[in-house]
Amino acid sequence: MKTVKTLFFAIVFAAISPLAQAQDMTADEIIDAYFENTGGQDNWEDIESLRYTGTANVQGMEFPWIMTMTEDGKQALVIDFQGQKITQYAYDGETMWTTNFMTQEAEKADAETSDNMKKASKKNFISPLLNYKDKGYEVELIGNETIEGTDTYKIKLTEDPIMVDGVETPKISYYFFEKENMVPIAIETEVKQGPMAGQKIQDSMSDYQEVDGLYFPFSMTQGGQAMQVTKIEVNPEIDDAVFAFPEKK
Repeated sequence: MKTVKTLFFAIVFAAISPLAQAQDMTADEIIDAYFENTGGQDNWEDIESLRYTGTANVQGMEFPWIMTMTEDGKQALVIDFQGQKITQYAYDGETMWTTNFMTQEAEKADAETSDNMKKASKKNFISPLLNYKDKGYEVELIGNETIEGTDTYKIKLTEDPIMVDGVETPKISYYFFEKENMVPIAIETEVKQGPMAGQKIQDSMSDYQEVDGLYFPFSMTQGGQAMQVTKIEVNPEIDDAVFAFPEKK
């Protein structure tokens, strides 16, 4: 799998090759190499907001979308469905909400869902792996695994537990770091609710490209859905109205 299309990684990787090639790398060394290779941890920490523009392919149909997020945890995913802007989900810092596709009305999520989002969204801006110790998270190097022909390191990430139907439930995910460039190319999680509860899903990311000195994946899948990023804006001006629950007139 060709993950990186620029010479940047080849140059940087050469400088850290003794570390990357070591057989006894720790989870911390892998994570540190990841942030260093993709622009430097200090530069990642300086980000205050991000806006992604892209397209998603659903059953052969292509939908434009815009994802906006801020360091205080606010998020919004807006899709363009046949010329109509629809907020697939948004979180304003307190409440998560979505648009009912049948009624086209905005609906607030239940308190449990909003609380789970509130606990994690601010901590996980950029990545849950960034300064994970300060967040109270834990990581563990599980070993080596091959993903679609690519050799990877498999790291287990344990975040704060979430509430599922009133029961505190562990939140665990597995990151697969390509050994050549030390960037994640897949994340595996277990569905906790709904008809797919208990099933494992694996999201992928590839085609890392440079934006303002930082490297982001421009191609990914989420829940089996292919998504292509066409533009990333670092620290754009954000209108908080995009996150706000629309009050009925």
